[in-house]
Amino acid sequence: MATVLSGTSGALYYKPAGTDSTFKAANVTNASNSINVGTFLNFKVDDKVSFGTGTGGTLPGGLSASTPAFVRTYVAATGAATFAATAGGSELALSNDGTDGTTPFTIKFAEFQSVGDVREWSFEVTREEIDVTAIGGTLGQNAPFRSFITGFADGTGSATVYTTDDDTTIASRLIEDVLQRNQVGATFKLYTDLILTGSSPNDTTSRSIEFAAVLTSASYSVNPDDAQSVEIAFRPSAAPTFDFAKS
Repeated sequence: MATVLSGTSGALYYKPAGTDSTFKAANVTNASNSINVGTFLNFKVDDKVSFGTGTGGTLPGGLSASTPAFVRTYVAATGAATFAATAGGSELALSNDGTDGTTPFTIKFAEFQSVGDVREWSFEVTREEIDVTAIGGTLGQNAPFRSFITGFADGTGSATVYTTDDDTTIASRLIEDVLQRNQVGATFKLYTDLILTGSSPNDTTSRSIEFAAVLTSASYSVNPDDAQSVEIAFRPSAAPTFDFAKS
């Protein structure tokens, strides 16, 4: 007999907005070990990022597509960033500018982070209906039924996030991201049945919904008796991936 899930094992994991960009060899200054990854993005010190070579390209010397790096500095107004091999480590030396391919290099936030201060989340997917009823049919004893076909899909979601006095948490970053102009990179992974292996989600045995998102609003709730919370509203910017199989 199947087990009905209680919802107590759910969780919300998140990749921040403004942490998905591209660059070319001309954006690399190996003399100063810096890369212009794009202005007014949302990279923070010690963000773990991964690089992609692009089609036919070669990453700047010192970077590898198979080895994540950590943001050491990022200046939003200029787009200049430097990196380290470890969080808080020394500046990573770039020995050359790399070689462009037919598509640019990529830089992305490397891993989902658990938003531990979430009280609850919800997500709804809807489909449009298009009325294709034809008039002029022959009437019988019973009323004719309208005919419909399905149209585009859409979705909406929300999460209630507790606010704390630590503005470095991923929960605080999620709240702040509502104001982030460039939200490319914002990605949710909503677990309905989270199974951990060590401290990391086991995506083979867990159930989840994953999608790139746009954050649309933040509603604050403050009173003398309860913990302060913010309700974040979002919608998918691409089709969600539903993984409800434990295999």
